[in-house]
Amino acid sequence: MTALGKLVATIMAPDERLGSVARQRLDHLTKPRGSLGRLEELAVRAVVITGDAMPRVEAPVIFTLAGDHGVATEGVSAYPQAVTAQMVQNLARGRAGVNVLARHAGARVVVADFGVMVPVAAGDGIVGCRVGPGTRSITKGPAMTRDEALGAIEAGAMLVHDEAPDCVGTGEMGIGNTTAASALTAALTGADPAMVTGRGTGVADDVWVRKVSAVEQALAVNRPDPGDPVGVLAAVGGFEIAGLVGVVLAGAARRVPVVLDGFITTAAALVAARLAPAVRGYLIAAHRSAEPGHVRLLEALSLTPYLELGMRLGEGTGAALGIGLIRAALACYREMATFEEAGVSGRLR
Repeated sequence: MTALGKLVATIMAPDERLGSVARQRLDHLTKPRGSLGRLEELAVRAVVITGDAMPRVEAPVIFTLAGDHGVATEGVSAYPQAVTAQMVQNLARGRAGVNVLARHAGARVVVADFGVMVPVAAGDGIVGCRVGPGTRSITKGPAMTRDEALGAIEAGAMLVHDEAPDCVGTGEMGIGNTTAASALTAALTGADPAMVTGRGTGVADDVWVRKVSAVEQALAVNRPDPGDPVGVLAAVGGFEIAGLVGVVLAGAARRVPVVLDGFITTAAALVAARLAPAVRGYLIAAHRSAEPGHVRLLEALSLTPYLELGMRLGEGTGAALGIGLIRAALACYREMATFEEAGVSGRLR
């Protein structure tokens, strides 16, 4: 059995029956039933996911994986490819958006180079997981070989194994990766490329037209088979997206919440869920991205996001906010008194 096969075989669906235990406690806390809204839902999900009646999130880690994309040469981004390496350095210094929000949420950020075009030295806050100097252009053929895709998945899973987090956050950095995610979304869901391709870094109309054309051309050239998730990933994905597939799978295998950021990380999650359907029970959608393809991915995964802030930065910024919400939900769940403990009269009927 392959390493991926072994990993997938360890992922079991969470026991949804544990939700009744959590809901019973929530209904006895000093508040009207359901008055904390979806925070109560988050607490229930944490109990179900972990199998622990009184779970904690004390060591959350956001995995921000970086990689470049050959399709960037088609003029699909408002920024040059050099920005990927520059932003990786910024992330490693703790000065990017995700670093700030992660500190606020009490999470660590692990930055990994999965294939940045300009080599970034490992160390000083950067984990080296390079598959190659960026993918090939999806408009001319497969982004990577199947072995490269599998290697990146395994490397992403190993990151989670090494860090041993009790909550996984997902993030990414890579010029051109919204184009790859759009192609993945169209290939896996059958959606019209124009309906799932957005503005990414805030591109103008003419650049958006090129993005849509690039996605259409990638699908025509590669003809990815949606019944073969790894094949689709290799054809139109990216090294960092493949790494995120491994992160999601490994988080589910560890039975911890896997908090999705936005469009790109959710595309990776859909690949993971196609490989191991039980993964869906571990996913928490932090927010709804401004990218139109994100809605289609959330629908495919049957996920309802917790926030809608018009965000489209990536990096794991939304995941950081989601981790903060989970920690807030569990603080209420664990620390609020019950009516009996507080000597407060319960509801009459």
